[in-house]
This record gives sequence, structure tokens and C-alpha cells, in this order.
Amino acid sequence: MQLDEVLAYPPRALTREQRSLYFEQGYLHLREFVSPEWVERLQRASERLVEQSRQLTESNEMFVLDKGHCAPAPRLRRLNCAVDYDPAFWEYASESLLPDIAADLIGPDVKFRESLINFKWAGGGDEVRWHQDLPYYPHTNSSPLLMLTCLEDVGPDQAPLMVVPGSHRLGLLDHYDREDNWIGRVCDEDLPRVPVDEAVALTGGAGTLIVLHGCIVHGSRHNLSDRNRPLLTCGYSSADAFCYAPFPSGLTSRYIWRIVRGRPAKYAHHEAGRYRMPPDYSDTYTSIFEMQKGEKRRPATA
Repeated sequence: MQLDEVLAYPPRALTREQRSLYFEQGYLHLREFVSPEWVERLQRASERLVEQSRQLTESNEMFVLDKGHCAPAPRLRRLNCAVDYDPAFWEYASESLLPDIAADLIGPDVKFRESLINFKWAGGGDEVRWHQDLPYYPHTNSSPLLMLTCLEDVGPDQAPLMVVPGSHRLGLLDHYDREDNWIGRVCDEDLPRVPVDEAVALTGGAGTLIVLHGCIVHGSRHNLSDRNRPLLTCGYSSADAFCYAPFPSGLTSRYIWRIVRGRPAKYAHHEAGRYRMPPDYSDTYTSIFEMQKGEKRRPATA
């Protein structure tokens, strides 16, 4: 769906000013937007799953463990496919205002793509270097977006997510190095095109919602504070967007491509351009943390 067609529909959850800001800057920063009731449900669900992770000694398709993880003191990088492991997450992804926000930005027909929690654990949680999301899963159009919900308060000392406003207009940047190795981040040759000195840190209380265009450049530093910084991520696209590459098995939820607002598409919407394909991670995807560090791991069955 073209932008003018999207804007022809009255907004459901956002103001007209918020819609315009998203298209101009490539992101929205909605402080304490999510209701306390939803935040509490999501926090409790996350805590239950962290407890479950105590029994693990190595990463699997469900959990990506951080160094030093052990039963007495769990340390997690990521929970994959969160919607598959607690009904609260799927209810939030499908029944809250999130799909309505997506409809305001990409059109009335919306499909779900993915859900995960990046924990950014206290005392050293991983840096995530500058990257875009769409190079990981290029689609027929640029509608895919992410919505990140702060499950806890996020201050400037907790390595908050940082975005470069307007960088979505740069198009897809190369995430391969000179030797054609996939590095999962903006390559050194393209990074000078990105005004990273203009990056904005997105802090806020629990329930703050961040919406990211698939092409906006973003990243975060190591979390050296004594507080975790868990972000629940839910991904959506317009119903007429179709993924060119196999979706990583470790991120393939049983709800993937489920229509959560409107109807399935009758036609695919193609935007002109050249889209470099990511590696085939359909069976071997690990996580952005390991890929950016060059760590090798074939995930075990959960």
C-alpha cells in the first residue's frame, strides 16, 4: 500500500502528528504509552520464563544465554518467540493497541512477524552495533516495523536504545564486509553515510513504546549499570509485504504471518530497488549478538 493510501485512513491509535513524525524521522518514542495493567502482565510473564531458564547450561532455540549464566544467577541475552511461550505475550501482540498502531503506519491489513525479549542484562549486557533490521529479512516493500516495549524503567545509564533520526531515508545499507562475510551491522564503508553523532537515546519509564521503521539505523552500548533493560519486541508488516528470504528457524513463531488486523492481501506490493539477500539462516540463525561478534553456534532443539 502506498503512503497516500495509508494516510487516507483515519488514525486508530496515533495522532496525525505522530504519524507524520514517524514518516519524517523513522521512529516514534511514546513515553509510558502502555497501560500499567499490560505492563504488569508482561513483567510477570517475563519473570516466569526467566525462572524457567535457570535449568539451562547452554543456549537453545528458546533462550540465548549470556556469559556467566547459572541457576543461582541467570543471565540472558534473549528470549526468542516470546508469543509461543506465554499467552500474555500473544494477547498483547494481537489484542492490544499495537496492531492498531501498525495499521496507522502501514495500512489497515496487518500481519504479525516475530516477538522476542532482548534483556540487556545488568553488569555488561551486550553492545549492539549500528544496524538496520530490513537487511536481516528483506521484503517486497519497506512496511515492516518493530515495536519495542520497555518492561522496566530505562535510564541513560542502562544502555538505552539509540536511533539516528531520518536514517531510514538512506535505504538499505550493506551489512557485509569487504570479503563478503555477513557481519550483521552497517559495514565500515557505509557507516560514514550515517550521522551517528545525531543519535538519540530513547529512555523512559516502564510501558514506554518505541516504534522503529525497518530501515532506521539503531544500536545500543554495553549495559554497565546494576539494572537490567528488558525490551519486548513485536514485529509487523503490511499484509501485502512478503519476505524474500527464509525466516530464521529460531525466530519462526507458530503465529508468523498471522493476520492481526484487516484481511490477507490479494496482491503483493513491490517497491523498486535492489535488495541484497542475507545468508540462509533458516536452520542456523543464532542471534544478532553472536553474529556481530562472529561467534559460531548451531542452536540446539528447545
